[in-house]
Amino acid sequence: MQAVLRRARAVAQTVAPVVLLGETGTGKEVLARAIHHGSVRAARPFVPVNCGAIPGELLESELFGHVRGAFSGAVADKPGLFEAASGGTLLLDEVADLPTPLQVKLLRVLQDGEVRRVGANRSLAVDVRVIAATHKDLGALVELGLFRADLYYRIKVLSLHLPALRERAEDVLPLARHFLAQERRPPHRLARPTEELLLSYTWPGNIRELSNAMRCASALAEGEEIEAHHLPEEVAQSAEAGSQRTSLRTLAEVEQEHVLTVLRACGGVQADAARVLGIGRNTLWRKLRAYGDSGPGPLP
Repeated sequence: MQAVLRRARAVAQTVAPVVLLGETGTGKEVLARAIHHGSVRAARPFVPVNCGAIPGELLESELFGHVRGAFSGAVADKPGLFEAASGGTLLLDEVADLPTPLQVKLLRVLQDGEVRRVGANRSLAVDVRVIAATHKDLGALVELGLFRADLYYRIKVLSLHLPALRERAEDVLPLARHFLAQERRPPHRLARPTEELLLSYTWPGNIRELSNAMRCASALAEGEEIEAHHLPEEVAQSAEAGSQRTSLRTLAEVEQEHVLTVLRACGGVQADAARVLGIGRNTLWRKLRAYGDSGPGPLP
């Protein structure tokens, strides 16, 4: 993350388009805001829009605006988000979900620095820095014909990849304490077993899931410490599931334990142990020789 942030500081000093890559919940919008606030555009608007949350027929109007009478319900002129972000930064979150017709129009805006409202006859100049974000593999989508190659290379002048939380375990506890400190309830501290649980969990929802987990724990905790049972069920239960996984053993391990247990019960007499186990004495001898130093210790 230190390397990502150093690169982000350098990126902030440019005006080129940026693509932020990473799984859902890794903090792409947070990083986009940091880039904006570290740039010369910091005093101008930062406007985020989730391209996957707005139907395609409405997204064009949201991005580029429309004029009165452009379609049913357009009772007045309306500027789009590009105009609202003029002089500042527009974050196109989940840019991979843009419908193909809008990809063409976005490419035109990036090339010409102009937008045309839906239903308008003339274009308007805009000065906007575009940051695109996605959890999908844009390169793979280009190969599949699901994302325009010309737009891909236009927006991917600079790129930053945010690692998943499971790849940066050293950040888990500092982030957890940070989120706890933001809650209105009195400060809590993490119990040691809780810290171990947070470090062992894989966090499929990344930082967003960790933030929600700390909010849940803060609400449920009654004492000074956050215990495992204060965490969301899927996090708390991961410890039990992990314990069950570690308790599973191979057939060879189970056999070895049983053979040595029987041998001890027979006082170390191999003939008696072989008879109880239902195997030949030579077979038992070979097994014991194979176990070597891997057994639980000297036999009585």
